[in-house]
Parts: sequence; structure tokens; C-alpha cells
Amino acid sequence: MDQATPTRSSKPNGDQDGPIICVRGLKTQFNDHVVHDNLDLDVKRGEILGIVGGSGTGKSVLLRSIIGLNEPVAGEIRVFGENLRALPPDERRILERRWGVLFQEGALFSALTVAQNVEVALREHLHMPHGLMDEIAALKIAMVGLEASAGNKVPSELSGGMKKRAGLARALVLDPEIVFLDEPTAGLDPIGAAAFDELVLTLKKALGLTVFMVTHDLDTLYAICDRIAVLAEKRVLVEGTIEDMLACDHPWVKEYFQGPRARAAAKANARASEERTGRRTNGPSPEGT
Repeated sequence: MDQATPTRSSKPNGDQDGPIICVRGLKTQFNDHVVHDNLDLDVKRGEILGIVGGSGTGKSVLLRSIIGLNEPVAGEIRVFGENLRALPPDERRILERRWGVLFQEGALFSALTVAQNVEVALREHLHMPHGLMDEIAALKIAMVGLEASAGNKVPSELSGGMKKRAGLARALVLDPEIVFLDEPTAGLDPIGAAAFDELVLTLKKALGLTVFMVTHDLDTLYAICDRIAVLAEKRVLVEGTIEDMLACDHPWVKEYFQGPRARAAAKANARASEERTGRRTNGPSPEGT
């Protein structure tokens, strides 16, 4: 797994040992409906973890519980070694600057430009000149593969894929160590989804990110996830690599990871891996020299 960069290893709280996210005995419910009961989960530093499960298993609820948008009934959530539910508000606010979130559909403010959306966290958490904020926003917009002109557009002028990238730029603006992604490829065509997967993988390697990703996209699971955690029966039923998923004999897991769509995703990923290996072996084409 990729390790955190040296500058990040100097941060306090003794968070370099053990999982970067640790959930124990989590119980979440809404009125009488229990979503999670005694759920345990570890997220390793530097990995891309894919969270999957059937409809109603609480994938997004789990993400929202970890980042503090949903209050669990019971359990402990530790991030960077800190018990989030026990932290005073001021200390928690400081800790939250160390992660970024991409919500479904991007969740951009419709009345703001892309650049202004990206700058929201800078305005909320930091005091800096407006010109410097504009420079940082432009850098993050370029980092996610958007043209500079996108910064002056409002969300209604963007395609679905551009909205996702703009939301990702906002998630990265405070240079987080963890990025939470909620269904990042939902609604994208296969080419756009594959390009977004490649972007996430590139950023993870370049920035030393840990990625917590809720997804149902089999192509994404095969292409970029280091491990997968399956939610079922109100808990994490199984977690591990793709190979671990294929070896699991639970009916839902077996149907999901061994069905026709899963086999197609596996074949497509194998072809893509062969192509990448071939490019590395053969070097650049004459046109690229």
C-alpha cells in the first residue's frame, strides 16, 4: 500500500499506527428502523476501500456517520486515532479539515461558480487573501482535469462528469489525507466512469490519499479498489480483496461478484491491465517520442 507522505507523518495525535479509520460496535437507526447493528470496520492508511451492499444496507449512512452528518445510537468511530464522538466541537472541527467529501451528484451550490464552490472550505476554515484563494482554486480545478474556463461556470452549465470533478476539486482544496466518495461514477457513461476511476487512482498515488468509496460499480471495484467491504445483515459481512469476494459463499456476495456483469467487469479489467503492462514494457509509441 502507498504510505503517507513525510509531511503528513509529522502530524500529531499518534495516528500513524493502526487503521486510519476504526469503527467498532456501530449502531444506527431511524425511528424503529435499525440500519446497522454492531458494525465493525477498519480502513487502512493509503488504501482505496470500496463499500458495497444491496439497496437499503446503509452504505451512504455509514459514510455520513463517520463524517458526522448522522449521529449513531451506539458505537465508537475513531479517525486518525481520535474518538470523534468524544471530541469537543473545536477539536473536531480542526480534525475535519484533514478529510474531504464528494457527495452524490457533486452537491455544488447552484448560485456559485465552480471556483467559488471550490473556495468554500477555504473561506470557512482559513484566513487568506482572495487572490491566493483564487490561485488555489485554479490549481485544484486543473488537478481534477477540468479546463481553467470551467472555474467561471455555474453548475447548470456543466455536464454530469464535470460536476463530479468540480465536487472532487472542492473535496481536495484543504489537502486532505482522507477522501470520502459517495457513488462517484453513478450516472456517468462507461468512458466517463473509467476516466474518473483513473483520476481517483492517480490522485491517490500522487497525494498519498486514503479513499473511502461507496460504490455499486463493478468496474470500479475491479479497477482501482485495494479492498472491498460488503454490507449485509446490518453489519460488514465480509471484507478483503476481489479474490476474497470470489471465494465467499454467501448468496448475495456470490451473486454480486460472480454474476454475468461481474464476469464482464473482470474480463474488461484484465484487458486494461494487459494494455497498461504492454505500454510500460514497450515504452512510448514513435508518435509520442
